[in-house]
Amino acid sequence: MLPETLLMALLLAPSPAPADTSAYKMTWNDEFNVDGAPDPAKWDYEKGFVRNNEPQWYQPDNAVCRNGLLVIEARKEKVKNTRYDPSSTAWQRNREYAEYTSASMITKGKFDFKYGRVVMRAKIDVRKGMWPAFWMLGSSPDAGSWPGCGEVDIMEFYRGNLLANWVWEGNNQETWNTGKFPVAAWGEQWGKEFHEWALEWDENKMTIFLDGKEINSQDLSKTINYKKGNNPFRENFYLLVNLALGQGGEEIPGSHIPAQMLVDYIRVYQK
Repeated sequence: MLPETLLMALLLAPSPAPADTSAYKMTWNDEFNVDGAPDPAKWDYEKGFVRNNEPQWYQPDNAVCRNGLLVIEARKEKVKNTRYDPSSTAWQRNREYAEYTSASMITKGKFDFKYGRVVMRAKIDVRKGMWPAFWMLGSSPDAGSWPGCGEVDIMEFYRGNLLANWVWEGNNQETWNTGKFPVAAWGEQWGKEFHEWALEWDENKMTIFLDGKEINSQDLSKTINYKKGNNPFRENFYLLVNLALGQGGEEIPGSHIPAQMLVDYIRVYQK
């Protein structure tokens, strides 16, 4: 990971020309140019309470394509938990209602891939309580559950920081490589503009870029899972894009809701 002072200087410098993709062929993309619901041939949805003790209820209605953009909106609205069980000890079941809704879109079962270049251009909400992410999870049936399946956080904003992460099983526990960058250091205007995130991935290395500048990388010779001895980052992954809200009791100011994550395009290139 680059030192924070150097990274800040790079990100504040003028962005270079788009990366040369002439060695790649685009194998999957969504430009979100057709108004209405996202393309069902490309996307599925997570539904209900899903992870991290988060307060939002995921539902497809909170994602729509409008004016050439994917709009994922988090709203303050009360929704009945269809799996409610007051006797359950699981947080996904013992909450009778959700107080917020949002959307989490996934390509699981519709598109997965191994190696290439993944690009997203988006504008994210970086106010308190927001948790937008563009990420990948391993889809190989042999990989098992998280963290053995592997996770790549190409873009994640959480509690004031932009994150660029890898997670795998490591030595019999979740092992993280985390790039963490305070967004406040880049100025208020940063969160009001569109930015481009990219992941470059081959059998030896994964590298995450923001606006053409490298912000974190992972040597794949170091990512062997403890239990199965496999390397999840040399297996197939699927894509996720979502707008979660702060978990663990983080305040979500009422003035910050509704909130939106706007996505111009998502593209996958391979050689």
